[in-house]
Amino acid sequence: MSLSEINSRIEAACAKAGRAANTVNLIAVSKVQPLDRVQAVLDEGHRLFGENRVQEAAGKWPDFRDQYGEINVHLIGPLQSNKARQAMELFQAIHSVDRPKLAKTIARLAQEMGKCPELFLQVNTGEEAQKAGVLPADADAFIAECRALALPVRGLMCIPPVDEEPSLHFSLLAKIAARNDLTGLSMGMSSDFESAIALGATHVRVGSAIFGARTASA
Repeated sequence: MSLSEINSRIEAACAKAGRAANTVNLIAVSKVQPLDRVQAVLDEGHRLFGENRVQEAAGKWPDFRDQYGEINVHLIGPLQSNKARQAMELFQAIHSVDRPKLAKTIARLAQEMGKCPELFLQVNTGEEAQKAGVLPADADAFIAECRALALPVRGLMCIPPVDEEPSLHFSLLAKIAARNDLTGLSMGMSSDFESAIALGATHVRVGSAIFGARTASA
């Protein structure tokens, strides 16, 4: 499926939901994709991408930025505290702030560096033991803690369980965001982004539908 087809589907989903198309940001998930596929999407004019790993992104995006100019790259995968400085230098947003220790590290580095990417706090809406993110019951307290650290919290992020109806999780995330006056909702992927848009997503993360199947496990 082409980038233009995805954009058309986003526009249609926004129209159905009574939203302006420019309220949804398409993050082209370029993790583990061959450089020629990424370059093809850049050549089409797209400038917002998502990466899972700091090291992979560091080996890819500086050269592309030299060639294409300003490109927004968001970290959508897990972040280790010892990689936080590098991530803050490389990414315009981090979608996976999932624990107090990481939040405190980012706050300390933001003071040192004088800047901080936009942050999305990851909520483990399915309460899955193997998945990162704060539990829904702890989300309000975590949001408050991050705000007390003067962090630029843009919104929330979730990854629904693969075997459950995603709209239930999108709805839960939207409710948590609303009661905390957060406007950013990073939710929805290739298979369910239209449902996410219907429930308020501001950032959808689409990879395989744009680039095709990944070439390595992520």
